[in-house]
Amino acid sequence: MFKIKKIILGFALLLTGFFAQSQSGSFNTMGDDETVLYRMNKQVGQFVKRFNLEEDPFGKTLPVTDKKYHNNKLRKKMLPGLFDEYNPRTSGELRKFFIDDVTSSKNPVFLNFHDKNWYAELSVTFLAGGDEVNIILYLTLEDENLGSKWVISNVYYSYFPSLFPKIDTNQSKNRFLHPQSHELDFMNLHKALEDPAHIEYYASGSYQPDFLTLFFYQMKTGQLKFKEINTVKFHFFQIPNWYFELSWFNRNENNSGWLISNLKYIDEKQKSELIKAYKLCASGK
Repeated sequence: MFKIKKIILGFALLLTGFFAQSQSGSFNTMGDDETVLYRMNKQVGQFVKRFNLEEDPFGKTLPVTDKKYHNNKLRKKMLPGLFDEYNPRTSGELRKFFIDDVTSSKNPVFLNFHDKNWYAELSVTFLAGGDEVNIILYLTLEDENLGSKWVISNVYYSYFPSLFPKIDTNQSKNRFLHPQSHELDFMNLHKALEDPAHIEYYASGSYQPDFLTLFFYQMKTGQLKFKEINTVKFHFFQIPNWYFELSWFNRNENNSGWLISNLKYIDEKQKSELIKAYKLCASGK
């Protein structure tokens, strides 16, 4: 359903743009509705181009030779429009500091679509035993031949952690295989295999459940069946000491489309930990 809505919106915008240009021949004579449509960040790639000022607010691609291309003074004026202006987390002093950082004359920062340090988060409805369940899928870019592709890198399903509760240290004292078990042909292994609820107690101390594999297994065996994608948002870690979230806002005004919905100043150590969580298969950590 989410994908169909985006396709319909894109087709409508294409038609609107065609008629607006053919009738007027100029953006200056567009009505308010057309202006809103052109100023809307209709695609994530368009957001990236406008963030870098590789495209103007009306959707015109700027050649490298254009004086406006990557112009940081103009970026400083344009960037506030890429934030959700109704959110206190993205409309205060923090936003100003962020814009000052990325438009610094000494070290300006631009987004790179092919940089792997940005991730998609999808809220997806599945059917489990006839009941609807919500599962969060995380996707990341991976190199593919001469290009790249999106891959599922992580998953969160509230049911999975319940299968692997935290190890009880008191119980673990009674659930182990004696170091001389090999002398008995591991006959005592039956204690572990006949108690599947605690089978993980007999694994290595470094063992962590792989929830992504468990998700794939349930999909393959029909225990989970895809129904629909509900929402999509993106997490950007490309800018030193900053993190921001990109979400879709459907409004009949200029501040609409893909906008920065969350902004945080974060040190690189914390950022590395978050990136690791998005990149790696879910491990229950």
